[in-house]
Amino acid sequence: MAFEGLSEKLNGVFKRLKSRGKLSESDVKEAMREVRLALLEADVSYKVVKDFVANVTEKAVGEEVLNSLTPAQQVIKIVNDELVALMGESNAKINMPSKPPCIIMMCGLQGSGKTTHSAKLAKFFKSQGHRPLLVACDVYRPAAINQLLVVGEKAGVQVFEMGQINPVVIAKKAVHHAQDYGNDIVILDTAGRLHIDTELMDELKEIKAETQPHEIMLVVDAMTGQDAVNVASAFDEALGINSVLMSKLDSDTRGGAALSVLSVTGKPIKFVGMGEKLDDFEQFHPERMASRILGMGDVMTLIEKAQNTIDEKEAEKLAKRVQENKFDMNDLLDQLKSIQKMGPIKNVISMLPGVSEQIKDVDIDERQFLRVEAIILSMTKAERAKPSIIDPKRKRRIAAGSGTKVEDVNRLLKQFEQMQKMMKQLKNMKGKKGKGRFRGIDFSNLGM
Repeated sequence: MAFEGLSEKLNGVFKRLKSRGKLSESDVKEAMREVRLALLEADVSYKVVKDFVANVTEKAVGEEVLNSLTPAQQVIKIVNDELVALMGESNAKINMPSKPPCIIMMCGLQGSGKTTHSAKLAKFFKSQGHRPLLVACDVYRPAAINQLLVVGEKAGVQVFEMGQINPVVIAKKAVHHAQDYGNDIVILDTAGRLHIDTELMDELKEIKAETQPHEIMLVVDAMTGQDAVNVASAFDEALGINSVLMSKLDSDTRGGAALSVLSVTGKPIKFVGMGEKLDDFEQFHPERMASRILGMGDVMTLIEKAQNTIDEKEAEKLAKRVQENKFDMNDLLDQLKSIQKMGPIKNVISMLPGVSEQIKDVDIDERQFLRVEAIILSMTKAERAKPSIIDPKRKRRIAAGSGTKVEDVNRLLKQFEQMQKMMKQLKNMKGKKGKGRFRGIDFSNLGM
């Protein structure tokens, strides 16, 4: 995941600071030299690094910090605050007009993930109660229109297309269509090129002039490092962008572009793509990203992911089944699917405070979830409802049907039994207190 290397190095620096107790000015300056090197290795712009380290050093060597009871913690707080300031004081929002539709023009180089992320953005707005319209303005790239139709269908969003005619005409007609049919957001998926050229910019300028977009959002690939910042600067100079959407921030990229883009271009990152699925998409919150970089987790994003994934009625139904001791393998299967919808498991776990350092070397096998699903799906209805009836003969059949071993089936049954015991204990604890209500299951404590 992005920032993994940076996070590891910064945590190493802070660990050494904490071990020293009282700090001197030379201790802080030595630590800042290491921070400077870590940021440069993460591909953060040299000027940004220089200013960042100067600001942190100036504040960290003050008498108030060095003479405090917890100087190392004070330094970490200063670094956290400066990281937030570097990426933007608060999460920037879309420039919504008082009268719809809001027109968002997506632009970027070919291969940045513009079409897929247009659909992700549309799905995000749909989840907030909006009626977005995706518009196929990329008439040059082979299968671009079909790609938008496919991802649009997956997102459950209407796609407006007129074939391979003049994209300026398509964009203009799409805006009229939105006005006539009540779409309050129009997302224009424009063409990209392998590089910035006059022809591309002229076309984008013409679309901008005809549709007067409220937001021009540039999609940049985080894996391109400082090139992403250079691309943002070039697009802004030629077109006047309002914001950046950074794709592939879940990859092994060093993450420097995310820390540099606002300082260099003056344009905020508003959204980030965190995976291949349409749900792997987040609003960009500088304070949460700083918290992740410093290994402090990101509980708020984790809560939001859970809220967006777990249906309230289903949660109530599950809580009732747990209270009545009716939780079975069907319920477990539903819960596993809900967890998977939240994104890559390692990413989800890393949002828990204090966990990122512990799991950095742990190889979390995502296929384990698929194996568990296969085992449960190989059970009969009776077996899923009452796993206690599964004898050795049934175990052999289930293992053969799921392509696993009998030991795998035994392991799942044992874990399920432990979960049931834990639920019973939680339920009894709730009953003794006489207060509150059992709302759901915390899988992090149940060995799954």
